[in-house]
Amino acid sequence: MTTLVAKTDGSPSAPVKVRAGARRAKRRRTVLFFMAPAFLGFLIFFGYPLIATVYYSFTRYDLINPPQFIGFDNYVRMFTTEPLVGTAAYNTLWLVVVLTVCRVVFSLGIASVISRLKSGVGLVRTLCYLPTLAPPAAATLAFVFVFNPEFGPVNRFLRLVGIDGGLWFNSPAMSKPALTLLALWGSGELMIIILAALLDVPTEQYEAAELDGAGPIRRFWHVTLPSISPVLLFGVVNSIIYALQFFTQAIVAASASAGTADVAGNSKLIGAPQNSTLTYPIWLYVQGFRYFNMGYAAAMAVLLFIVSSGFTWILVRQLRKSQHQEEGA
Repeated sequence: MTTLVAKTDGSPSAPVKVRAGARRAKRRRTVLFFMAPAFLGFLIFFGYPLIATVYYSFTRYDLINPPQFIGFDNYVRMFTTEPLVGTAAYNTLWLVVVLTVCRVVFSLGIASVISRLKSGVGLVRTLCYLPTLAPPAAATLAFVFVFNPEFGPVNRFLRLVGIDGGLWFNSPAMSKPALTLLALWGSGELMIIILAALLDVPTEQYEAAELDGAGPIRRFWHVTLPSISPVLLFGVVNSIIYALQFFTQAIVAASASAGTADVAGNSKLIGAPQNSTLTYPIWLYVQGFRYFNMGYAAAMAVLLFIVSSGFTWILVRQLRKSQHQEEGA
């Protein structure tokens, strides 16, 4: 049995240090043992595919023949000789800007209304969240029917009040706004997150602001928004990534508005009408799995990953800067 003896200067003896070090090493091994499945899954399902994608982006690869290293040719082609990349990038950027702003503002507005309800909160919250559970393809088909220019209920109602509803998914000018409405209809998940943040704001802050003479708008601006700013940042980042990966709704809407289910086999339906719904992920899919330009598709995927990471880093950095300024003030 080891006797623990303290030195005259108060520092622990050598046996105590050895045993403490052994306990720490044992705890580290235990933690690593339980975290090993997560690390292994990360390496298999994220690390390896990411490294492989970066490698294939410098090759000419058609999924049949061995990849041939061609350097930066895929990236040069993307920025110089590929006309539809610019169209796809513009449509995706449009969705990033408009969809992100509308989705966050819409979710915040609905959550604010629900947080002020006195009765029926559970029912309203459930009804607002239910559209999130609808499969994207089925929800898109339903929206195409609802916004059908001829017999859709939306245009029928607008005609009753003397308004021309337009062509919606059949119009190049209105197809992206129609897709935005579809995305807002299914934003119940973000609404629930923001609602939880609103309900977590201390009531004492509202009471203090009201005693200082602040009205509802000032209380919302100076109390609510600063308190839920981290959640709003999450909503912005989540919406940007969601818009950058916008795929299923756009490709299903293009085919459904044309009255056919043939998507992958008919290149004329991709991005219809007039490439207005051609998003960056759709063109990436076409290059990789229709034309079998897997090396070029990998280069597009790498660029998409860089842009997504860049947006996230900038937003997180700005939030940290604003928080440090508030703490300093």
